[in-house]
Amino acid sequence: MWCLELLLPLLLIINDASCQWNVWIPRDISAMTNSCVVIPCTFMYPSGIRPYRGIHGIWYFGQPYPQLFPPVVFKSRTDVVHESYKGRTKLLGDLHQRNCTLLINNIGAEHSGRYYFRADLGGANMYTYPDFAELKVLDQPNIDVPEEIVSDESLELTCYAPDNCPDLTPEIQWMYTDYLPDPEFSSSYLEESNTAVLSNTLTFTPRPMHNGQLLGCRVYYPNTTLVYERLISLDIKYAPRSVWVNASAEVMEGSTVMLHCEVDSNPHPRISWTFGDQELLWDTASNISLILDDVTPANEGVYTCIGDNGYGMMNTSLYLSVKYPPREPTLNESMTVLEGTSLALHCSTQGSPAPTLTWLKDGELVGTITADELSVLEIMEITPQGDGQYRCLAENEHGRASSSLNITVEYAPVLLEESKCTVVREGVQCVCMATGNPEPTIEFYLPDLNITINETDGRYNFYTHTDGHTTTGMIKLREKGERVDNGGPAVNVHCSIYNMYGRESVFLELQQEKKYMMAVIVGTIGGVAVIAFIIAAVRYVGHNNKKEKTGITNLWALWLDWRGKS
Repeated sequence: MWCLELLLPLLLIINDASCQWNVWIPRDISAMTNSCVVIPCTFMYPSGIRPYRGIHGIWYFGQPYPQLFPPVVFKSRTDVVHESYKGRTKLLGDLHQRNCTLLINNIGAEHSGRYYFRADLGGANMYTYPDFAELKVLDQPNIDVPEEIVSDESLELTCYAPDNCPDLTPEIQWMYTDYLPDPEFSSSYLEESNTAVLSNTLTFTPRPMHNGQLLGCRVYYPNTTLVYERLISLDIKYAPRSVWVNASAEVMEGSTVMLHCEVDSNPHPRISWTFGDQELLWDTASNISLILDDVTPANEGVYTCIGDNGYGMMNTSLYLSVKYPPREPTLNESMTVLEGTSLALHCSTQGSPAPTLTWLKDGELVGTITADELSVLEIMEITPQGDGQYRCLAENEHGRASSSLNITVEYAPVLLEESKCTVVREGVQCVCMATGNPEPTIEFYLPDLNITINETDGRYNFYTHTDGHTTTGMIKLREKGERVDNGGPAVNVHCSIYNMYGRESVFLELQQEKKYMMAVIVGTIGGVAVIAFIIAAVRYVGHNNKKEKTGITNLWALWLDWRGKS
């Protein structure tokens, strides 16, 4: 035990002998402006030094070297200090106890910086410690905000206030928290390296609607007018929550269209317009506009706006309808068919809205009107009357267009009712008319003479004429006055008509021309009247002329001659 009592003084002597120039002060310390701050300080010096005339100390600001004349914050020997520290500083520690703690009152922003302590033990034993305390004078509290705030994830915001002024104790209060969903508050006190910090933590779950809203932290000292505030704007990251585009629209062909898209997200997304699998335009922004010039039906379809900002993706689509008049219809090629053939005529076109399709034959409506882009006209067992031009007319509210085709129907010859033989002044005239396609050939046959007439003959005046599908043939038989035994004209004529599809031979009946019959009747009646007139005249003349017989004979000859001419 006595050995231990002798050892303790020896350990103290050894410790003092090993002591060097050292100082312990906080590296960083903060205080609110217009408040105060205490800088804790403990220093050591070599044990071999004996202070001469006591221990004195000096606090410097900014520089540790006296030869650079740094501002004097505090000096124990005199009250001579820098003007900005007059009446503000006080040494709280006992230098003889190696305590150099310094108090600075009513600090301002100009007092922020490094503070150095210099020990003065008398004579040449003076030493400025290289370690320093850096003071930060704050005009507003600090708020610890995470680098990234994500929507729907719990968020903690902490507000800090230094508590390094022994006469003033701060309090912390959050501002503008009424709109937050279920906010929670918690306080804590942290003391480290002889400095103290008071904190208050706000916990809540942010939503996209909170992006850009203000939150505030207020630090105040009760029973004083010292109040400090700091505001922050919440930067809430969230995936696109809405993508707005134009409503689906109808536009005319050839017009210019602007498709606009706006995306609500944070940060701004990559916005792109797509058409089918093709990306037309993109940008990193909150909105984007796609301009389509001189639109065509090829531009009709679904356009999609996609917003993607790394936190999520959303898209919205619209349908662009391009209106335009009907295009020229597409039809079958013109055709030649045989009578009795069944046909299907196709008419197709494009237009928006869908056009109505109407079939016309030679300007007249045939079939039904179809409200579609395809119409089929079916013709069952076509007849010669089906020959002609067929036109398909396409119409909608923006215009019309049409195309046509020709159908040629080929068929065997058909004799027309106008075919006959008639008595005319020159003799007998036979006319044979037939229709057919190809146009028929006409021949006359006289069975009594076994003669076929198919070309011009001086005796029969053969004549033929073709008009379209109708062929007319004509001959004249006998000169005037030729008669058979019964006194009438001898007519036995057959008409033969033919083309590549058939042949037909018909006996032509003799018919009296109405005007000729009228001439005979009128002539007969006129002759009777003339005879009566002549007889009356002769009798009158007979009273005055004895040659009555000769006059009557001459008059009779005149009558016969007139009758023959009429």
